[in-house]
Amino acid sequence: MKKLVLASNNAGKVREFQALLQPLGWDVIPQSMLGVSEAEEPHETFVENALAKARHAALHAGLPALADDSGICLAALGGEPGVHSARFAGEPRSDARNNALMLEKLAGIGDRRAHYVCVLVFVRGAADPQPLIAEGEWHGEIVESPQGDGGFGYDPYFWLPQFGMTAAQMSAADKNLHSHRGLACASLLERLRIIG
Repeated sequence: MKKLVLASNNAGKVREFQALLQPLGWDVIPQSMLGVSEAEEPHETFVENALAKARHAALHAGLPALADDSGICLAALGGEPGVHSARFAGEPRSDARNNALMLEKLAGIGDRRAHYVCVLVFVRGAADPQPLIAEGEWHGEIVESPQGDGGFGYDPYFWLPQFGMTAAQMSAADKNLHSHRGLACASLLERLRIIG
């Protein structure tokens, strides 16, 4: 198995990436298991933050690295919380507080359109001059009450009309197939197959 450091300590993301990358022979190791601290995410775009995280993890682990920056963008809020999704309600990070703030900001607003964004960056090393970048989007809308106990983050409120359920009600296999992360990963995997 080829070793790859994942620039995330999010247990949900670790599980998803292990399932998605295992068929290609990649052993996905969370950065915390290698003593790598979390990178700063000072940028206002998903791609810049993902690149910063991937380079940081590769530098400190001495391995190829994969990072994602993802979040939810709400049409009625001009794209908020966007890159600030994980810390929308401040520190310490809390899915419950983030969701409560989202619902508070959407109160009385009819436009409930939302989409998840995922940008993946793979670097062969910290100074890789040609990182692989893949992006995926998943469109839905926000519901008032949580439904389902799967997933994480905003998933219990992210309604998918085409499936008649929230992201938190989907099986892990279906989510990996249809989600923003699944779509970005499929694109990245295709490129990884090409380069070996």
